[in-house]
Amino acid sequence: MTGYGKATVETSQKKITFEIKSLNSKQLDISTKLPWLYKEKEPEIRNLISRKLDRGKIDLTIYLDIIEDESVPLINKTVVRNYYNQLKEIAEELKIDPGDQILSTIMRFPDALKVEKPELSQAEWDIVKQYLLESINVLDIYRTDEGRSIESDLRKCLSAIITALEKIETFEQGRIFKVREKLMTILEENINTENIDKNRFEQELIFYLEKFDINEEKVRLRNHCEYFLETVDSHAPNGKTLSFIAQEMGREINTIGSKANDVSIQKLVVMMKDELEKIKEQTLNIL
Repeated sequence: MTGYGKATVETSQKKITFEIKSLNSKQLDISTKLPWLYKEKEPEIRNLISRKLDRGKIDLTIYLDIIEDESVPLINKTVVRNYYNQLKEIAEELKIDPGDQILSTIMRFPDALKVEKPELSQAEWDIVKQYLLESINVLDIYRTDEGRSIESDLRKCLSAIITALEKIETFEQGRIFKVREKLMTILEENINTENIDKNRFEQELIFYLEKFDINEEKVRLRNHCEYFLETVDSHAPNGKTLSFIAQEMGREINTIGSKANDVSIQKLVVMMKDELEKIKEQTLNIL
């Protein structure tokens, strides 16, 4: 969900620059920095962003550079006249000559000049909306390109997990044989072989091996992998769904590891966990 978009437009009087950034976040979190002229439009700006972008921490900054300022300060005649009358009255009381510079002095007094703040015209707002949407589209394209790269990584990681799962099957038969030989060795070392009931031993062995059976976990893990790929191919937003599937895959991998009782299988489980962690990290970047 990371991305960056920028758009710039120039009018006869202004240069307006739009910069929008996106970072990972579970929810949609919009932060704006706007010139005072556009503050009144902040709710509408937020609405435009939320309609176009899902999830992510969004930072929007609009820069406004004045190229030609037509707003000339106006003399506040009422205030200037009031200042002049007061100064003239004081000068008469003190019997001093105010001099020719009295007007220039008055013009430095507070509120002698007034600047009327321009209002945002509909024409300018239409331009702002147009180029704001353009910057959002650039950001969206950036995120789409990143999404393709993420999809490729996810497929590689999932393929590695499926390959490891297939390798586990090659060690299963040998694992059962090793467990049987180990139990037989323990019995022979501690109990006279003649006193061992072969039928009972086989029954106990079957019961014991059932606790280490990982066939169900393998089937469920394979189903989760297939569902993950189907979800990747589905329309966005599907990031949360992929995250949930990854959690279920983790449960099955952990159970296989706890039941494995075999060094070779344990190594494959560690590798699958490593690939799954990469998947979990990438799902945070998906809408």
